[in-house]
Amino acid sequence: MVRTLRDTQLVINLNKIKKNIEIVKDIIGPDVAFMPVIKANGYGHGALGIAPAIMETKPAYLAVATLSEAVELKEAYPDYPVFVMGHTPDKYLPYVVEYGIAITVFELKQVELLGRLACDAGKTVTVHVKVDTGFHRLGKTPSPAYADEVCAMFDVDGVYVEGIFSHLALTNEEENDRQYDMFCDFIEEIEQRGYDFKYKHIADSIATVDYPQYHMNMVRPGAIIYGMKRNEAATVPVEPALVFKTAISQLHEIKAGEGVSYDYLWKAERDSIVATLPFGYADGYPRNLRDKGYVIIGGMKCPIVGVICMDQCIADVTDVPNVEAGMEAIIYGDGSEASQGAMTIAEAASLAGSNKNEIIARFLERPQRVYI
Repeated sequence: MVRTLRDTQLVINLNKIKKNIEIVKDIIGPDVAFMPVIKANGYGHGALGIAPAIMETKPAYLAVATLSEAVELKEAYPDYPVFVMGHTPDKYLPYVVEYGIAITVFELKQVELLGRLACDAGKTVTVHVKVDTGFHRLGKTPSPAYADEVCAMFDVDGVYVEGIFSHLALTNEEENDRQYDMFCDFIEEIEQRGYDFKYKHIADSIATVDYPQYHMNMVRPGAIIYGMKRNEAATVPVEPALVFKTAISQLHEIKAGEGVSYDYLWKAERDSIVATLPFGYADGYPRNLRDKGYVIIGGMKCPIVGVICMDQCIADVTDVPNVEAGMEAIIYGDGSEASQGAMTIAEAASLAGSNKNEIIARFLERPQRVYI
């Protein structure tokens, strides 16, 4: 049983995550491999906490962004395949070999070094080749020279070149097609030389849902499995799996004209009751939601007032009937009736001038994750 030591909690519904995954798997069909992305601590949901539920859906890999994220998963679940989508510097390759992690590569010399380390350890390490089709983040632009380099990777002992991938910029459909065609042409050039890839992938969450023509034989959805849709009006029926909540620490009765928090940037226009809430920007709540954000207490919408502090903030609860310390405050809801109209992640992103992924990725370790 997990000890609860703080009222500020993220409640994660694992069944919703699994249901979202099944919806995505229905979209891609049985012939396309599924590689869910659980980087950034599972998009704030807690990678180690959600991994067992995700593994029940039998994905090909759990995908992360960094080697440190991969090692954390491998130490907890050593038998499950983990893939690192980001760059792994040469000096960390011994850990790749030790833990049996699949990584992204785009340099022959790194693959040769990885092969030597793997052979010395009596192991084979899996890699996927990254191709830059215009995103200009990682990988090399298709060219005969890069094709030569990739073909040479196949001949390195101790290394299994399993896959090849790229990333769409998602600028518009014309640019998507240009990137996709460039990627396919590069793969064809390599395959014509007698080399084959088990997995070919270019589709993230958006492409997985909106552009089935780019599914290839593997997709790597991230935000969508947590219920984060690109367009809230989209018909794909995924649901947010997270509720962020806390409880009132203390109440203060203040007179009209009195201020709260730093610099008294908010002053009461009437005699008021304000509640101190034990969460702040160190919990991942955007500091610029001052005088924009709100919480739900006793079914009432209570605005966040005054400067948001690192660990605490203040809400105007004057209109909440029978308000008292200890009452639950819902910070972000999941859109369900139980959330009583609480702010959604989409609304928080809009008010903060951000996007949904950043809002959930902001969550640090401090808010306890409670899995249901």
